[in-house]
Amino acid sequence: MKGKEHEFLNKMERHKGILYKVSKMYMDNSDDQQDLFQEIVCQLWKSYDSFRNESQFSTWMYRVAINTAIVFLKKEKRKVDKYEITSENIKEDEGDSQIKESQLDHFYKAVQKLEKIDKAIIFYQLEGFSHKEIGENLGISEGNARVKLNRAKEKLKEIIKNQGYGF
Repeated sequence: MKGKEHEFLNKMERHKGILYKVSKMYMDNSDDQQDLFQEIVCQLWKSYDSFRNESQFSTWMYRVAINTAIVFLKKEKRKVDKYEITSENIKEDEGDSQIKESQLDHFYKAVQKLEKIDKAIIFYQLEGFSHKEIGENLGISEGNARVKLNRAKEKLKEIIKNQGYGF
């Protein structure tokens, strides 16, 4: 048992960034993000015995994380709050890192407004998955993944533009 736990914790440590990204994409405040993060870790541990090394651990982790996020949203019947742009949300000239952090936060808020499948597709794209890999992970064809990705990007651009961030 100790060997299995140690192996799991090592893999989790190497790939924990995946969980943070999924949590930020699906939940809008830090408490909900932490709850989702913990739920994903629980689901990963519960299903760790079913991981058969037929794919990379990170690929399996993506699937479990996204599926858990979708189920979590349905189960809790949570609604994403509308994001309002105010002077408090936008930091002015406080350094490049703070500007980038603000942009990233704005991006995640926009992603949260997408449909579940669009969120998953954007997530996979950000992680560098090919259209073929996106299709395989979501159970759709490569062509369908390409079309859905383009549509999701357009929706995301429109949301960002409508929130006043513009291109």
